[in-house]
Amino acid sequence: MFGRMRMTDVTPRTDPLFLFCKRALDIAVATMALVALSPVFLVVSIAIKLTSPGPALYRGTVIGKDGKAFTYYKFRSMATDGDASKHKEFIRRYVADGKGHVDDKTGEEVFKLTNDPRVTAIGKLIRRVSLDEFPQMLNVLKGDMSIVGPRPPVPYEYELYDARKKLRLLVRPGITGLNQVRRRSQSTFEQMYADDLEYIHNQSIWLDVKIMLKTPWVMLFGAGPT
Repeated sequence: MFGRMRMTDVTPRTDPLFLFCKRALDIAVATMALVALSPVFLVVSIAIKLTSPGPALYRGTVIGKDGKAFTYYKFRSMATDGDASKHKEFIRRYVADGKGHVDDKTGEEVFKLTNDPRVTAIGKLIRRVSLDEFPQMLNVLKGDMSIVGPRPPVPYEYELYDARKKLRLLVRPGITGLNQVRRRSQSTFEQMYADDLEYIHNQSIWLDVKIMLKTPWVMLFGAGPT
């Protein structure tokens, strides 16, 4: 069972053939996605520009492989002058305390901030189907990210990580991953962490392909069993 694995057992694959094939797959998929979905990207960009002041593309800092910071890209889904304090408190509770967020409508604990006042009307729509993440294909081409891997944390999340939690950053972060197709925003930090280490321990090209094939369904209809 994965839960009984020792931390020393979780080591990323470093064999050259695997790394070459994974990088080639990343470049091929990112290039095809950018070309095929360019009309959608244009429509989303125009909608963002017409409905709220600020750029269509958001540039933010996240933490990648081995704790290295880089600039990543998203379609802007928030107001440019929003207050991040509510999200910072959510992240603190999520990472440090293992708690989620109480949804205002249902009263249930969820593991995603559902009433962030910074999110615009268009932002809610593109987040619902994860369209805001697609510009990260540019990060894949740059080599900062992979298509499949653990999600990159923002700096104030990374500051809460101890040495154990930093193990999820042994590989390049991804746009999608095992945790996303298995639970999609409905996991505790420890569940996400376990899924990330399970992915690192079992890395293969076939696993990446399976996760990629599951991702469109999860984007549209939510995560299901794996």
